[in-house]
Amino acid sequence: MAENGTMVTEFVLMGFRLQAELQIGLFFVFLAVFLITMGGNLGMIVLIQSDLRLQTPMYFFLSHLSFLDICYSFVIVPHLLETLGTDKMIITYECCTSQFFFFTLCASTECFLLAVMAYDRYMAVCKPLLYATAMTPQTCLGLVAGAYAGAMVSSVIRTGCTFSISFCKSNHVDFFFCDLPPLLKLACRETREWVIYLLAFVVSTTSISVILISYLLIIQVVLRIHTAGDKAKTFSTCASHMTAVALFFGTLIFIYLKGNMGKSLEEDKVVSIFYTVVMPMLNPVIYSLRNKEVKEALKKVFNRMRVSQAD
Repeated sequence: MAENGTMVTEFVLMGFRLQAELQIGLFFVFLAVFLITMGGNLGMIVLIQSDLRLQTPMYFFLSHLSFLDICYSFVIVPHLLETLGTDKMIITYECCTSQFFFFTLCASTECFLLAVMAYDRYMAVCKPLLYATAMTPQTCLGLVAGAYAGAMVSSVIRTGCTFSISFCKSNHVDFFFCDLPPLLKLACRETREWVIYLLAFVVSTTSISVILISYLLIIQVVLRIHTAGDKAKTFSTCASHMTAVALFFGTLIFIYLKGNMGKSLEEDKVVSIFYTVVMPMLNPVIYSLRNKEVKEALKKVFNRMRVSQAD
């Protein structure tokens, strides 16, 4: 319901409300980031599938992380570009619901997938002799399927709770996509807000707990290593993942676990741009620059290209 008592059939995404010149500038910046994100993540998936040295559990999980980053961008960025380029701020109720669901699905799956990747690093560092038998292709597939299934259940419930709300205050969403905090600001008092935030809390804390326990056990093993070189080598296998975890969960906690009380949506817009637009672009960079196997695979591809051009 809107202010006049009619059913809400569309929302108005207020976005950034900038001057026309700044909006055009942002349009080209976000378009460039979107294209780099698509190219980087698709390139990472192709690289992993084409290089035999990357046919390991860690890179199998990384290929799914790249797939999720592509989905993130497709869910958020095209509509953001349309808004910046044409000033079209209206989104239908059905499209808003779909955007919210797929965004929540991607975010929840990435939470679980990062936890799975932490468990993989734990097995590789702490149980190296059992790693090959424990992390079989079937096990890896099961872990990824579990991440998607858990995220699907959470997303269906959160979307159902969110859009069963009566939006009686307005249909103007002070954000650039259909996200939870700005939508709840439009709701009447009788909401299931606690259920929605409880699910977000369960997904986040479960994933963070697995990650923390895995890395505490890894640190224990690393501390038993006598030489500094071996310590650095062991820790380097986890460096990319730890960087991705810190960036992803840092922004997620800032947005969602602070609740919906008295915080600035302008701050949320800036942080949300980082993890919905910028982060999907950064993940391939993080895993390629800090990963010896990926860098070697990239060199191999570039060498092949030089040879083919020379011929």
